[in-house]
Amino acid sequence: MIQTGQIIEGRGGLYTVVNDAGESFILRAKNRFRREGITPLVGDKVRFTPGQLEEHGWLEEILPRTSLSIRPPVANISQLIITMAPEPMPDMLLLDKLLVFAREQHILPLLVVNKADLDENLPVRLKAAYTAADVKVLAVSAMTGQGIEQLKTLMAGHLNCFAGQSGVGKSTLISKFTGLDLETGEVSHRIRRGRQTTRHTTLIHHDGLQVLDTPGFSLFELPQEMEPEHLREYYPEYVNLQSQCRFEVCLHDQEPACAVLDAVRAGELDAERHARYQQLLSLQKEKWSNRYA
Repeated sequence: MIQTGQIIEGRGGLYTVVNDAGESFILRAKNRFRREGITPLVGDKVRFTPGQLEEHGWLEEILPRTSLSIRPPVANISQLIITMAPEPMPDMLLLDKLLVFAREQHILPLLVVNKADLDENLPVRLKAAYTAADVKVLAVSAMTGQGIEQLKTLMAGHLNCFAGQSGVGKSTLISKFTGLDLETGEVSHRIRRGRQTTRHTTLIHHDGLQVLDTPGFSLFELPQEMEPEHLREYYPEYVNLQSQCRFEVCLHDQEPACAVLDAVRAGELDAERHARYQQLLSLQKEKWSNRYA
C-alpha cells in the first residue's frame, strides 16, 4: 500500500523515509527517476511503497517542492538559520550570498550569532547593518545557554536548515536543543578557521522541531544563470527605494540620481553591505558573460 513520508537521509542509493506515523523505512528510487533526471533529496515529501520482510521498498513519487538547494542538495527548507560567531572571523560576503539565496527561494532568513558571550558587540553591529534588510538577528551561546529557548521558539513550525562557515558551532547548537551527540569541530587557533565536521545531510526530528544538519553552505556561490539585474531584487532595503531612482532599471551601482546610492552616502543604509553588493554584482556580470563559454 502506498504511503506518504519525508526523506531524512540518503546514502549509497538508499533513502531513509519517515512516514506520517513516525515509522522509518529504507527505500530505493525506481529507475524512472534516473531516466527523468530527478534526484530524490533530503527534505523531499514523497509517496512510497514499503518493502516486504527484508526487502527494501520503493520511492514512487516526489511531491512538489517549496524550495530547492543544489549545493548542498536539500529540499523544502522554510527557514535558513545563517550562523555566525566572533571566531572564526565572520565571512560577510558569504552572509550576503546566503541571504540572496533565501530571498530567491522564498525562505525565511534568521541570522544567529553564536558564541555571543565572546563579543557582545557583534550582534549589535549586525542588527544595525541588517535591520533595513528585514533580517532578524538573534544572539545565542551554546556554552551559556543564552538565547537557546528563543531560538527553539523561532524554529517551531519550520523545516530549519543551519548554514554558515565551518567552526561557528552549527552542530553544537543542534546538539544543544536536540540532545543528540553530533560530531563537532573546534576552531583552529593557527589559522582561525573552523574544521568541517558534518559530512552527510540528515533531517533531524526532535521534540516537535525539524532541523537539517548539512555540510556545504560554507562554500556557497550564486548560480551562474542569475541575470545580474535580478540581484537587486533580493535586497529588500533596495527594493523599497527603487521607485525613487531616475532609471527604471537601476542597478544601484554607479548610476546618477540613484536613491540607494544617496541613502548609502547619507548613512541610512550600511555602506559595507552595499560595497559587497557591488562586488557580487560584478561577479555576477562576469558569470553571465561567460555562461556559454
